[in-house]
Amino acid sequence: MESIVLILTTTNSEELGLKIAEQLVQRGLAACVNIIKKIRSIYRFKGEVWDDEEYLLFIKTRESLKEEVEKAIKEIHTYELPEILVINLSDSEKKFQEWVLDCTISK
Repeated sequence: MESIVLILTTTNSEELGLKIAEQLVQRGLAACVNIIKKIRSIYRFKGEVWDDEEYLLFIKTRESLKEEVEKAIKEIHTYELPEILVINLSDSEKKFQEWVLDCTISK
């Protein structure tokens, strides 16, 4: 069975998070996207320390689609450098893995 992955990204607004989530699911690039509201991010960018409220997206997809998901996020996102973290979920529950595979396009 193909492995699945969890991709994390953040946005500066709920509207942008919804736009990314809807596009990924509609295109068959993600089975599900959870949006966690208003996290606080402290980070360094371009030599400055920032303190911002953001929205965290949990994107569930197949491993073979991670590059397409990354491309779509960059296409839609307003950040100069969007955070895109990929976590392998090969040890997740088998029926959940099958569901993710069933809900996404096959490569």
